[in-house]
Amino acid sequence: MSLFPDDIEAQARRIIETFSARKLMVSTAESCTGGLIAGALTEIAGSSAVVDRGFVTYTNDAKTDMLGVPSSVLATHGAVSRETALLMATGALFRSRAGLAVAVTGIAGPGGGSSEKPVGLVHLAARGRNGKILHREMRYGDIGRTEIRIATIMTALDMLLEAAA
Repeated sequence: MSLFPDDIEAQARRIIETFSARKLMVSTAESCTGGLIAGALTEIAGSSAVVDRGFVTYTNDAKTDMLGVPSSVLATHGAVSRETALLMATGALFRSRAGLAVAVTGIAGPGGGSSEKPVGLVHLAARGRNGKILHREMRYGDIGRTEIRIATIMTALDMLLEAAA
C-alpha cells in the first residue's frame, strides 16, 4: 500500500529507476506541497541512490535563509511567482549534491488567493547542472487543497523526467 495515488507512485518509480541508472541525484524545494514531492520519491525502494535532500520552505524567510531567494524578489514578485520558483530551484540545486532540482510554490487554498493570484495557481521550476531550466505556471483552479497538492506533485515529477531527458 502506497501513501500516494497509483499514477504518482508509477511516475516516482520511473524517476528512481531512470535516475539511478544514470547516477543522477535530485533535490526538491517545496512550499505548497510541504515535502510531498520528496515523500513520493522516497516512497520507492532504492530512492536513497537518487534523492539527495529536500527543502521545505513554507515561509518567505525560509526561502531566503535556506535557498538564497533574495527578499527583494519576494517583495517585488511575491512568493508565488515564476521568479521565485526559478530561484528556489537554483538554490536547491547549488545547496545540494544533486544534478537536478525541482521547486514548487503556489496557493493551495482554501483561502489566500486573489484575482491576480487565485487559489490553484502554482509555479514550478526545474534546473539541472547541465544548464537546462524549465518553468511551468499551472492554474489548477479551486479544486480543493488536496487535489491541488496532488496535481502539483505529478507535474513536478513530470518536469523532473523532462529536465533529465
